[in-house]
Amino acid sequence: MENLEIWDKEYVWHPFTQMQQYRNEETPIIERGEGSYLFDTKGRKYLDGISSLWVTTHGHCCREINEAIQAQLNKISHSTLLGLANVPSILLAKKLVEITPQGLTKVFYSDSGATAVEIALKIAFQYWCQARGEENKEKQKFVYLDNSYHGDTVGSVSVGGIDLFHRLYKPLLFDGYKVPSPYCYRCPMGKEKGSCGMACLEPLEELLAARGREIASLIIEPLVQGAAGMITSPPGYLKRVREICTSYNVLMIADEVAVGFGRTGKMFACEEEGVSPDIMCLAKGITGGYLPLGATLTTDEIFEAFLGSHEEQKTFYHGHTYTGNPLAGAAALANLEIFDKKQVITGLQPKIELLTKGLATFYALPWVGEIRQKGMMIGIELVQNKAAKEPFPFALNIGHRVTLEARKRGLITRPLGNVIVLMPILSMSEEELTEVLDITYTSIKTVCADIVGKGLITG
Repeated sequence: MENLEIWDKEYVWHPFTQMQQYRNEETPIIERGEGSYLFDTKGRKYLDGISSLWVTTHGHCCREINEAIQAQLNKISHSTLLGLANVPSILLAKKLVEITPQGLTKVFYSDSGATAVEIALKIAFQYWCQARGEENKEKQKFVYLDNSYHGDTVGSVSVGGIDLFHRLYKPLLFDGYKVPSPYCYRCPMGKEKGSCGMACLEPLEELLAARGREIASLIIEPLVQGAAGMITSPPGYLKRVREICTSYNVLMIADEVAVGFGRTGKMFACEEEGVSPDIMCLAKGITGGYLPLGATLTTDEIFEAFLGSHEEQKTFYHGHTYTGNPLAGAAALANLEIFDKKQVITGLQPKIELLTKGLATFYALPWVGEIRQKGMMIGIELVQNKAAKEPFPFALNIGHRVTLEARKRGLITRPLGNVIVLMPILSMSEEELTEVLDITYTSIKTVCADIVGKGLITG
């Protein structure tokens, strides 16, 4: 065990991690999990404040999911879905159609959120260019939001709007149209929150009015742009996006990878405003945090456009080796059964209220500019000057500093720039959630006060 840290830093290249910095830090090596907690190889215990990157729903080492995977393992661990079927993939597809917004009737499996999005983009492209007649062959472009994040494959990066993550790869990407995001705290239209009339939607409608004939689809993260720092859209925004897409004959793709499976307080974020997208992407919480699985759901109308004789070549030529993996399917079915049996969504409401009340106290800290919360998704944006909304300098790496301080106090979290992100496990108790808030508050206060004390910023 004593060599693991050496071997980790010698051999493992970590995602979204500056390895030069990582090599100089002491990092927990997680050995096991139980409920809301992670345990490292040195026996230290941490609350999992980000659900192990937004995936764990009912806690670590969940008995029901463990047993479901073991039962499936004793039957078969994998069988291809290319021209064959397996039991869990069929049962899960039926269940997903039953619980997702009305009109989504067909399920295409993959193994991650990025691949679910990649599939959605290719389906939308092929739907218009091959299946909907000569008059629609120009519909080849995609619309996406500024500050959006849809994964790290080339297609999903092409519809990503976070320059820090995406600008380097621009020569590899296909062109699309970017429209403003509903970032009310830093409004791209220079308006004031609550009195803007959602002016950020005007460029979208103008674009679709002018260019709708060449636009295949708009892709959106419903209600919350997660990787952008938990940017929450104002009430009615999502519904209006749906209406605009319908008006201009543009497919709407809802990327619910991060916001699905209870994260916003509903099973799916689209439910909040009664929206049914044309295509929906799912992953992350779909297996309760156990195994990689993605799903892309579409309507009958879209699916039927791909039907034809062999010689017509309308087949959707896309697939993955582990598409519809039975173990992942069994985990997902057990995960969804827990949602039903334990009435998880109903049980979230008092927890959400507790978080809202506790987070309000954070505004007493002079470095908390805005707190964005939607259900169990939280972003705390730190600024060095609250009145001017002046961000901390990038070089200070303030979010990472707060994360390290929280880790010392028994909480695992991960920042997005100057935004401290909390995405607690849905099954966390109210006492555990209170501890998450207390550690986060103290860590922000300690780190920011220290920076002021050292004269790195003015207090």
